[in-house]
Amino acid sequence: MAEKRKKVLGEERRELILQWLLQSTTPITGNELAERTNVSRQVIVQDISILKARNHSILATAQGYMYLKYQGEEQVLKRRIACQHRPEETEQELMILVDHGVTVKDVMVEHPIYGDLTASLMLSNRRDVHLFLTKMKSTNASLLSELTDGVHLHTIEAETNEQLDDATNALKQAGFLLSITE
Repeated sequence: MAEKRKKVLGEERRELILQWLLQSTTPITGNELAERTNVSRQVIVQDISILKARNHSILATAQGYMYLKYQGEEQVLKRRIACQHRPEETEQELMILVDHGVTVKDVMVEHPIYGDLTASLMLSNRRDVHLFLTKMKSTNASLLSELTDGVHLHTIEAETNEQLDDATNALKQAGFLLSITE
């Protein structure tokens, strides 16, 4: 007879989630956390909300949950770029960025009613881009940029200015770049 796993309850579960996120170098899906603790994914969503309310820097991405770790020694350079392209050019834009060693931290559009709408992306490599696009397709979701005729902003990060420069120059050559802010 199969042994039924016991649910991990309340505070103990949230402590475990926090520990797993802190130890992980890659995102952990809500489904994986639910399976590890033998609860529903909705319970995990509530736990993440509680942990965020307690000022834990947890980021929900298309790949799963991540704990944002701030390291003083490792300097990350950031830029905000404005781009415009058709939805079918999204993969090309994202691949240009990650192929230059850049992390695409987020996407932002300006909505006439809601103001700035921002979504976390945290795409650092081709696999991340592939998973993101696969999830977009499988859920039949729309890109935020479809609300703004393709115009959108990205916060991009890299270890060197050269990586940021090369990535933005490649976007410019592809006809996607509108402007850059430091």
